[in-house]
Amino acid sequence: MSRLVALLQSGGRAWPIVLAAFAASGAPAAAAGTAAADYDIAVRIDPATRTLEGRSVITAGAADEFTLALGSRFEVTRALVDGKPLGPGVGSAGGMQSWRLPGSPGAPRRIEVQWRGELLPLDTALDHRQTLAAREPVSGGAGTFLPDASGWYPRIAGALARYRVSLELPPGQRGLVAGRLVEESDSEKGYRARFEFGFPAEGIDLMAGPYRIETRIVREAGERPIRLRTYFHAQIAGLAHGYLDAVQGYLELYEPWIGDYPFTEFSVVSSPTPTGFGMPTLTYLGIEVLRLPFIRATSLGHEVLHNWWGNGVYPDHARGNWSEGLTTFMADYAYKERESSDAARDTRLAWLRDFAALPPAQDAPLAAFTSRTHGASQIVGYHKAAMVFLMLRDLVGREAFDRGIRAFWREQRFRIASWAELQRAFETASGRDLRAFFEQWLARPGAPSVRIADAASARSGPGYTVTVTLAQPAPAYRLRVPLAFRTEAGEVVRAVDLERERQAFALELPERPLELALDPGLRLMRRLAPGEAPPILRQVMVDRTTVTVLLPQRGAAHDAAQALAARLQDHAPKIVSADDDLAAAPALVIGLDAAVDAWLARRGLPARPGAVRGKGSAQAWTATRADGTTLAVVSARDAASLAALARPLPHYGRDSYVIFEGATAIGRGAWPARVQVVNLH
Repeated sequence: MSRLVALLQSGGRAWPIVLAAFAASGAPAAAAGTAAADYDIAVRIDPATRTLEGRSVITAGAADEFTLALGSRFEVTRALVDGKPLGPGVGSAGGMQSWRLPGSPGAPRRIEVQWRGELLPLDTALDHRQTLAAREPVSGGAGTFLPDASGWYPRIAGALARYRVSLELPPGQRGLVAGRLVEESDSEKGYRARFEFGFPAEGIDLMAGPYRIETRIVREAGERPIRLRTYFHAQIAGLAHGYLDAVQGYLELYEPWIGDYPFTEFSVVSSPTPTGFGMPTLTYLGIEVLRLPFIRATSLGHEVLHNWWGNGVYPDHARGNWSEGLTTFMADYAYKERESSDAARDTRLAWLRDFAALPPAQDAPLAAFTSRTHGASQIVGYHKAAMVFLMLRDLVGREAFDRGIRAFWREQRFRIASWAELQRAFETASGRDLRAFFEQWLARPGAPSVRIADAASARSGPGYTVTVTLAQPAPAYRLRVPLAFRTEAGEVVRAVDLERERQAFALELPERPLELALDPGLRLMRRLAPGEAPPILRQVMVDRTTVTVLLPQRGAAHDAAQALAARLQDHAPKIVSADDDLAAAPALVIGLDAAVDAWLARRGLPARPGAVRGKGSAQAWTATRADGTTLAVVSARDAASLAALARPLPHYGRDSYVIFEGATAIGRGAWPARVQVVNLH
């Protein structure tokens, strides 16, 4: 199964990382000692009839009993095990049929299978979430997608796969799997291609479509050629050169930073559905996504970098998936740093706002994160983890951090590595004992809440002494806390090492201090205080205690409101009556303009804010209720305007307000954040 790309404002969904490498990459002969089967597959697909015919020879060296599995929609037409008939299966469950086979301690088992079946029709009307949740093999003239989880080929359950795949398609169609392209031909008889994956991978995904292919050969730092390709539908073929330029730029960025690109190619492949998948050597993105101007500057680089982290060094999922956080830090966040210091700070603020919106009951330690399954897990596994890498770089220094990155790549390339291997690499590079740092950030859920308990300044010789007392709940974190002093001569930033629940620090300043701010640059992973974290829409999306009020009682507006409530939340909405008193929990209110205004006035709740009043056909905004809980309101001119929000609005979870004209956002923003400040006059 392939990992999902984080796309748009809120991203996709999570996926287990594919473990893969090429024979041409110079990788060791086995990845982390994990048992693997060898597959030699030939498959013919006709999208017009949605038929698939395949044959495969599997060599399995399993010493113990193992399971052969194939999707239930496929028929086995011939099957031999070491030259003898396979025999009947042991049943069908979860869309898969299976056979139990005895192991062979002495020699590998040779399994020959021929199979055929009908694929489901491609449905281009599916939305982003529905597409990402689909696990069936689909085909049509506009495209074919066979995810590994669909069981489109017979495989040994639980074993990694080394493979060769020969693909045959009718004229006008072209396709690929992750791996090294060995050969291809295209004629009036059809398209044929052969791919190889020389080292263990978690599975095989296949993509095909009426593609126009553009190719560019570039030279990496070691002068080894790398084939860059786009497989684009005709309507976006003009974007090919821009995407090839962007991929080449990312290789030039990351090779000096980390080490040689581990594979022989990278392809960008278009999908007729709003897909966002990443596999080693390629990314598979929806046509409309590829048209978005920011994708080349954001998500594309994230996917290129995953060929180092995730597909070049494999995360040890049993001890926590570090690769998403490190990739987010070295891709998404790094691009913001290159843009400006303000853009980087805005990103950190967005991460901390997201974390503030996360209910403690849905939090988990970083060591428990394996893959993204919903918004809450993304907040932890991507954003909190990226903040941890930022704090680590601040602690050891940029040069030591980069030395650690290069050493980690050099030592762990094509191996399964855990957070412990990362810790050792950074300890060696920095000469510091980082055990306490990693233990608290990996093993503990949540984040510290730090506040200024007391602060005072006094004249001291030619300068001033400021005594600052910081406090945090028990058990205490060990934190390096930035403090910023506004003085008569400008700003002075100092960092103090907070190790107890309450700790006082005396700091000498040359000029008279006027004001003290705690971590104004937002470089510390912490739970923002209520005043620091303005309410955002994500709070009602991820909090399972959220109550939902639907103001339309019947008709098209009611149906649109109900559908929108389901789309906005990561869980089944808890609908309450508009006449009931609101519980002390986040609340989502959806209705038409007049009804919304009347309901808010009747309840004594904050009125429609000026930032959205009278603008667009629909608005969504947040406010803080008197009890401190978040109120999110969605208001529309009519039922059609409300229905138009179903697709776009879920992507704006990081905003405090959004204004729409139809399905297009014409205004958005977040209410101002206020850092903790103490007056020292």
